[in-house]
Amino acid sequence: MRSKERRTLLLEALSAGEEIDVEDLARRFEVSASTIRRDLQQLSSSKAIKRTYGGAILAHPAAESSLSQRQSTNRAQKEAIARAASGFLAQDDILILDGGSTVACFGHCLRNRHHRVITNNLAVVSSLAEAPQIELMVLGGAVRPTSMSTVGPLAMEAMRRMTADKVFLGADGVVAGRGLCEASLDQIALKTLMMEQAREVFVLADATKLSRTNQSMWAPLPARWTLITDWDASPEQCEPFTAAGAQVIRAPE
Repeated sequence: MRSKERRTLLLEALSAGEEIDVEDLARRFEVSASTIRRDLQQLSSSKAIKRTYGGAILAHPAAESSLSQRQSTNRAQKEAIARAASGFLAQDDILILDGGSTVACFGHCLRNRHHRVITNNLAVVSSLAEAPQIELMVLGGAVRPTSMSTVGPLAMEAMRRMTADKVFLGADGVVAGRGLCEASLDQIALKTLMMEQAREVFVLADATKLSRTNQSMWAPLPARWTLITDWDASPEQCEPFTAAGAQVIRAPE
C-alpha cells in the first residue's frame, strides 16, 4: 500500500472517532511501527492531526450535530438501550438524567413510572412535564441549542443541593480508562458533578460512541459503573470496558 493511500485511511479512521495506536496500526496495515510513525509525523506537520502518547487524534474536534439530527440517527438502537436501562430501575428511585438523544429516549420510558427526576435535558422536560407520577426537577442555566440542555453555574449550584440513587448519562464518546468526551467544559463539569451526586452511574451509548474521541473535553468515570450499549457493539469493542471495571450490557435487537 502506498504511503498516500495509507495516510488517507488513517484520517478516515480518526474522522470516524477512533484514537489510533501505532502498534495496532502497524498490524492493520502490515508495516513496521516506524513506518506508521513517519506517516503520523507527516500528517502532524500538515496540521491534520495531533500526536498523542503512542498514537494520534484529529487536530480539530468534530462539529457537533443538533439534537434533532441525533434523534433520527440509530433510533432503534437508542430505544433498545432505553428499554434495557429501564430494567435497572426500582420503584421510587431518584434519578438524574443528563442531556442527549439516548437519555431523552430513556426519559420517554418513564412516563408511567413513579420517580423524582432531576434533569438538564429539555427534551426530557417536554416528555415528562405532564406525567402524573413523575416529580420533575429542572436544572436551570444557560441553554446549549445544539444539545437542548442547560449548563453553567446555575445548573451546577442546583445540582450540588440534590442527590440521587442513579444517574443516566450520554456523551459524544466513551473511552475505557479515560471517560466521557464532550465539546465543552461546561458539559464536562456538570456530568462530573452528576456522577458525584448519585450512588450508581449508568452510561447510555450506542455502538458508534464506543472508543470515540471526536471531542477534546473529558469527564473521568468512577471505578464501578454500567455501560448500556446495543447489539451492534462487538465483543472486541466491549472488552476494554469490562477490563476497566465496567459492567457492560448489550441491549438485544
